[in-house]
Amino acid sequence: MPDVSDRVRALHARMTLDEKLAQIVGYWLDQNGVVAPMQGEMAAGQKALGGLADVTRHGIGHYTRVYGTRPVDPAERAAWLWTEQRRLKRETRLGIPALVHEECLTGLAAWKAATFPTPLAWGASFDPALVEEMAAAIGGSMRQLGIHQGLAPVLDVVRDPRWGRVDECIGEDPYLVGTVGTAYVRGLQGAGVHATLKHFLGYSGSKAGRNHAPVHAGPREIADVFLPPFEMAILDGGAKSVMNSYTDIDGVPMAANADYLTGVLREVLGFEGTVVADYFAVAFLEVMHAVAADRGEAAAMALEAGIDIELPTGDAYLLPLADRIRSGEFDEAYVDRAVLRALTQKEELGLLDPGAFDDDAPTEIDLDSPRHRELARRLAEESVVLLSNDGALPLNTGRSPSRVAVIGPNAHRAEALQGCYSFANHVLAGHPELPLGFEIPTVLEALPGAFGAAGLAVPEIVYAEGCAVDGGDDSGFAAAVAAASSAELAIVVVGDQAGLFGRGTVGEGNDSESLELPGLQRGLVEAVIATGTPVVMVLLTGRPYAIGWALGTEGVAPAAVLQAFFPGEAGGLAIADIIAGSVNPSGRLPVSMPRSAGAQPYSYLHPILGGPSDVTAADSTPLLPFGFGLSYTTFEYSDLVVDGSTQAGGAFTVAVTVTNTGVVRGADVVQVYGHDVHATVTRPVVQLLGYSRVELDADESVRVTFSVPTTRFAFSDRRMVKVVEPGDVEVWIASHVAASAVAHSEEGTTGGAIVNEKQAPARRVPGTSTPRSTVAITGGLYEVSAADARLVTVRQDALVRVPA
Repeated sequence: MPDVSDRVRALHARMTLDEKLAQIVGYWLDQNGVVAPMQGEMAAGQKALGGLADVTRHGIGHYTRVYGTRPVDPAERAAWLWTEQRRLKRETRLGIPALVHEECLTGLAAWKAATFPTPLAWGASFDPALVEEMAAAIGGSMRQLGIHQGLAPVLDVVRDPRWGRVDECIGEDPYLVGTVGTAYVRGLQGAGVHATLKHFLGYSGSKAGRNHAPVHAGPREIADVFLPPFEMAILDGGAKSVMNSYTDIDGVPMAANADYLTGVLREVLGFEGTVVADYFAVAFLEVMHAVAADRGEAAAMALEAGIDIELPTGDAYLLPLADRIRSGEFDEAYVDRAVLRALTQKEELGLLDPGAFDDDAPTEIDLDSPRHRELARRLAEESVVLLSNDGALPLNTGRSPSRVAVIGPNAHRAEALQGCYSFANHVLAGHPELPLGFEIPTVLEALPGAFGAAGLAVPEIVYAEGCAVDGGDDSGFAAAVAAASSAELAIVVVGDQAGLFGRGTVGEGNDSESLELPGLQRGLVEAVIATGTPVVMVLLTGRPYAIGWALGTEGVAPAAVLQAFFPGEAGGLAIADIIAGSVNPSGRLPVSMPRSAGAQPYSYLHPILGGPSDVTAADSTPLLPFGFGLSYTTFEYSDLVVDGSTQAGGAFTVAVTVTNTGVVRGADVVQVYGHDVHATVTRPVVQLLGYSRVELDADESVRVTFSVPTTRFAFSDRRMVKVVEPGDVEVWIASHVAASAVAHSEEGTTGGAIVNEKQAPARRVPGTSTPRSTVAITGGLYEVSAADARLVTVRQDALVRVPA
C-alpha cells in the first residue's frame, strides 16, 4: 500500500465501499458534442446540474472539464464552482471537495483563454526555459479558477507524421521531448497545478500512424525511445500524474498492462502519483480491445494493472466494479490502493484542508493578459522555421513592395493558427455563433503593422482565398492568380485545419494516408508561382508535409518558405514580423521534413540499415533533417575542445566558440551530436546529445560549454538492462543532424558486393559543423540507475571582441 499521511489513512478508514469508489472516478458535468472518442456512446448516466446531489451522494473524485466542455463565462462558472465545492463539503458525509481537471496543452482550453503555440512549436523553439514560463502562466490562470490538474504535456515521441496527433507532440527526439516536456511540468506545477504526462506508453508508435492502432515496437524501442521523456519528467520534473495510452503493445492494451503501469512506472521509476485513465479507456477494454467481457471485468483489469482514476466518468469503476467486489470476484485491496493515492493527491492540493474554498470566488478574471500575450508572441517568434530563402526575405533589406497579394485558405482564418486542443478547434467549432473571446490577428491582419514596425512603407494589400484547406473547388484560383499578377510580392498561406475525428485535416482522429498538402493547395501555390511574381509560401500546419516541389526538387519553387506549426494567438504577428524583417527567424525542425508518405515511418534515430543503402531502392532520406532552420544571419563554429576520455558513468566536456558572422542580431540553436562507433546492439548513426539557444549580435562570439553525462549514450543491452558500454564514441557540433553526415566510400554500404543502380542522388542541405572528435569511454560496463544524471548542463561565456 502507498505510504500516506495519518490524515489520509484516518479518512480512508472511515470510508464505505461506495465512498471509496466515488473518489476514484470523474463526473462530466456538461457532456455534449464530441471532444473524446466514442463520447456519445459513453454518455449513459449523465444528469443535468440539478441532479448533482444524487450523483455525488457518496462524494466524487474529479469534476471533468468544468470550464472546457462548452463555452461558459469564466467568472460565472467560478462562482458556481465555489458554491458547488462548498456544497460537497457540507452535504456529503466525508466533506471532500472534487478535484477539477482541464485540458491545457495550448493554454487552458476554455472560452476567452489565451491560445499558445502547439507543442510541435515548443519543440521548434528549442527553448525549455520559455516553455516553462508559458506553463507557469497557464497554471496561474488555472489555479485562479479553482482547477487542480492539467491534462498535459504530451510526451509521445513522433514516429510517423501521418498520425493525426503529431501537432500535440514536441518532436521526434526523446531528449528534446524530455527536456521541453519537463520544463512544462515544472512551470505548471510551480503554479500549483498538477501536470499529467501522456500518453503512457508507446501511443505514437501506432501502426501506419493510425490512431489507437496496435503498436509493434520491441521492448528495447519502448525502453530507449518512448520511455525516456516520461523518466525525465518524473525524476527531474516531479510530475504528479500520468495518463495511459489507448493502444496495445504486442496485443496487451496499455490500460490493462501491469508490467508497464506498475512494474516500470512505479517499481523502476519510483512514480508515487496518480495514474488516470484516458477518456473511456477502461470501457474500451471491453468495447474496443475485446479483452474484457463486461465493464466489471474491464474495471478489475485496469485497477489491478495500475489505473487509479477512471475518467471522464465512472462508467466501469462504480456499479460494475462494486458488484464484482461484493460478489467476491475482485479484491477490494486494489480499490484501497487507488483511493489512498487519490486522497494523497487531494491532500497535496489543499482539498482536505478545513478552509478549502472558504475564500471568495474570483470575480475579475483575465485569461489573456498582457503577460499571456507577450509569452505567446515570444514563443511564436522563436518557433517559426525558415526552410528556404533565395534572398527574398527579409523585406526590409531591399526595396519595399508597393502592392502585396496575400493569398491562401490560411491567410485570414484565426482557426488556422491554433492546434487541435485549442478551445476554438476543440469545442468552439460547435458554437459558430460565438466569438473567440480574445485577440488573434491573422497573417493578413498583422502585415500592415509589421511593415511599419520594420521601417517599411505599408503597401497596398489585396487578398484572395484561392481555395479551401480541403476539398476540390478551384473556382477561386482565377482571383488568386489575378491578385498575384497585379502585385510585386505574393504571400501564400497554406496548410491545415486542426480538428477532431474527421472535422479537419490534422488532429485527434485525423490521420492521413498522404503527406501532400490537403486539397488543392499545392495547385494554388503553383498557379501563383506561374504568374512570375515572387512568392513567399507560409505553412500553417500540425504536421510536416512532403513539399519537395516547394523546395526546388521539381522545378520552379517559391522564393522563400516558412514553416509554422500552429503558432497560436500571436502567430500571425510573428510571421508578419519575420517576413518584414523586424524578427529574425530562429526555429529549428523538431521533426524531419518527409520525402513522401511511402518513406514512413521514419526517424533520424536509425541504424545504418534504417537509412539509404545499396540493399534497397527505396530512399527514406528526408527533404530536410531534424534540427534544420535558416536565419537572416550566419553562424560559425570554431575551437572545438572535447575531453579525450572519461569513465563509463561519468561525464565529458564539449566546448565550442559560436560567432555571428552576419550583419544582424540572431539566435542559433547549437546542437551537440554523437555516434556510438561500436556496440553490442545496433545503434543510431547519429543522436542528439544536447543543445543550447544562443542570442548573438553581429560579430559577437560566445563560448558554449556542455557537460555531457555518458548516460546520453546509454541503451538497453541484450539483457534489457540500461548500460553505458566502454568504447569509442564520436562527438561534434552541428547546425542540424545531417550537417556532419559521413559520406559513403566508393564501395558504398556493402563493400562493393551490391551496387544499387536506383539509389537516389544525395541532396545537399545547407548547414555547418565541426569535425568529429573521439571520446574514449573507459572502465567496465556501467549499469544505469535512476540516480544517474540524465541532463546535459550548459554554460555560456561571452567573449570580448577584439577591435580590428
